[in-house]
Amino acid sequence: MPQNSTGQNGFCFAQTLDFSHPSPPPGEAGQTFDAPSGWETCGPPLSNSTASSGAPSPSDSCAEPLCSTTPGKEETKYVSAEGEELACGWGAFTPGCLQAFNTSKGVLFFLCVASFLQGMTVNGFINTVITSIERRFDLRSYQSGLIASSYDIAACICLTFVSYFGGNGHKPRWLGWGVQVMGLGSLLFTLPHFTTGRYEVRSAAEVGICGENQSLPCTQAASSLSGYRFVFMLGQFLHGMGATPLYTLGVTYLDENVKTNYSPVYIAVFYTAAILGPAAGYLVGGMFLNIYTEIGREIDISPENTLWVGAWWIGFLGAGAASLLISIPILGYPQRLPGSQRYSVMRVSEAHQLKDGSHKKASDPDFGKTVKDLPRSVLLLLKNPTFIFLCLAGATEATLIAGMSTFGPKFLESQFSLSASEAATFFGYLVVPAGGGGTFLGGFLVNKFKLRCSGIIKLCLFCTVFSLLAIFIFFIHCPNMPMAGVTQMYEGSALPGGHLNLTAACNTECGCLQETYSPVCGSDDIMYYSPCHAGCKTVSENPKTGKKVYHECSCIEDILLGSGDAEAGKCTSSCEEKTLLLFFMFVVILFTFLSSIPAVTATLRCVPDSQRSFALGIQWIVVRTLGGIPGPIAFGSMIDKSCLLWQDQCGEQGSCYVYQNSAMSRYTFIAGLVYKVLGSTFFIIAFLLYKPPPPESAPRSSDASENGNCNLQEHKPSLPAEEDI
Repeated sequence: MPQNSTGQNGFCFAQTLDFSHPSPPPGEAGQTFDAPSGWETCGPPLSNSTASSGAPSPSDSCAEPLCSTTPGKEETKYVSAEGEELACGWGAFTPGCLQAFNTSKGVLFFLCVASFLQGMTVNGFINTVITSIERRFDLRSYQSGLIASSYDIAACICLTFVSYFGGNGHKPRWLGWGVQVMGLGSLLFTLPHFTTGRYEVRSAAEVGICGENQSLPCTQAASSLSGYRFVFMLGQFLHGMGATPLYTLGVTYLDENVKTNYSPVYIAVFYTAAILGPAAGYLVGGMFLNIYTEIGREIDISPENTLWVGAWWIGFLGAGAASLLISIPILGYPQRLPGSQRYSVMRVSEAHQLKDGSHKKASDPDFGKTVKDLPRSVLLLLKNPTFIFLCLAGATEATLIAGMSTFGPKFLESQFSLSASEAATFFGYLVVPAGGGGTFLGGFLVNKFKLRCSGIIKLCLFCTVFSLLAIFIFFIHCPNMPMAGVTQMYEGSALPGGHLNLTAACNTECGCLQETYSPVCGSDDIMYYSPCHAGCKTVSENPKTGKKVYHECSCIEDILLGSGDAEAGKCTSSCEEKTLLLFFMFVVILFTFLSSIPAVTATLRCVPDSQRSFALGIQWIVVRTLGGIPGPIAFGSMIDKSCLLWQDQCGEQGSCYVYQNSAMSRYTFIAGLVYKVLGSTFFIIAFLLYKPPPPESAPRSSDASENGNCNLQEHKPSLPAEEDI
């Protein structure tokens, strides 16, 4: 097994390092001893040993070697100060080849893969395929909303338990089992596809043409397929349970096993992977939706058809299998990485100082080990105003992020007249550099300028104010594409607001029904509700694009032929403000995510070390309860106010087909402005109320020192390879 020497986390030295201390008289306890021949001293002797009899002093644990080698064996045994095994493996199986991964970089890699899979599944695939699931299983919008909310509900239920007990337990095991539960949730989510019959398209390719328009009969009885929503909700609930340890225990495990000034970089890389996951989910999910759900079966409709259901289940199947695999190496990591003890000893506390001094209770080594300490732990956090206002600021940012991730593709679809798959792919391209780059850059700036807690809050405030200014771009909007009977009359005159008139002299004999919505773009650059509403009588297929082309459309005027043609799909938008709008949307997303890692880092710094996992758990509960869950609901209700054309489901109102772009931009601006102003206010209050430890006590105020561990701060120059992560 390779030795873990002066590199990552481990710090074994070939010779004994000697710190000058007055030698005690002969015969008294505390005399200096030399390491036996054939042994290496792993890490500097933190203090000279004291009397071996009686109760052990706090310095005894520091005098014990963190790793040792036996003569004649090329094997390093990793042990902590308490004698626990620090080798990477499963039980007694700890092969030497695995120890190369027993570093903080190895942990970071596997946690990044796990967070990538979580983001791709929950925030990518779900948002991409929700429309297909509604169509396949006859679900209403509020039912699909319950499916999406099940994730946050599960997280809120589990966060307190996981963050409190997991924070004082074996974090890699909590993380590994959590990723396994998440994988099982993904596999369960695909179950309805395999337990239902084939998806039958009960209409021919010509449905919608003038004179042959057909509509499925209305049935007021709910389809038996809608009962599968409970299976989807359970799958999402397992997603929420499994992901709970990832963003609480995973963050603190990384923070505990690296130097304090490198912690923001590690956390930034971890969150960047979580941001890239949804982007990949939008791209890959959109690609799978172009494959018919019944793979291998010939079908005569294209993805543009409103009856098309794509292969929504493939992504969940792959993500579930990958999650089960990646959980295995995570379960093999020790409770602490080799060499991590010196980082906890050297960490300088920046916890907010309470006036009554009750924050010192968290320094007790036995604090937080039992359920009896749970109320006191909650009370300590509630008495920390900096922590409270950082949570509230995070909730406002989470509201915007949740709203943008859910309705961002819909905003692009409406403003630029794109199809649903095109909008999802476009939004993915926008989120990758803005969201991922902003997340990583935030952690890099904290590390680059070595910001302390107050400086980090200032950085968060700057990012929020800058994105607030960029929000004003939503005053600009793209004009709606002209649509006959919706935004203008068939003769070209404008319609009174809120009124529809889909019937005209050119299509009265076609018998068109409003239930069949299949937009087409006429050769006159006007959109029509369906080929039937455009008066089209024949159909063919464009060999170059594969799209259907409708001919002899009596409602479309053509100078040469008299009646024009129409192509399936929406008309292409020629919005002049498109580039400007996309640029400032990029800026808003960039600076919103730029403050995410600094905000998490400030949360970790403003609470005692022993409460970091629990503090992140409480913060996530606040963020999800006040931001993640109501955010999409608030954005959705405001966006629905801008709807021009609603779906008609047997006389009942369904989803929105066409939005008024000006109203959508106005409501988006109002929502963004309100939440950004609130976020800026909360960051200002958090900065003003933050009370750092006294400067003279900072070097010795770490929780590790108060717990009885040795303080390495004064010996820092004697430690080699100090700049290694």
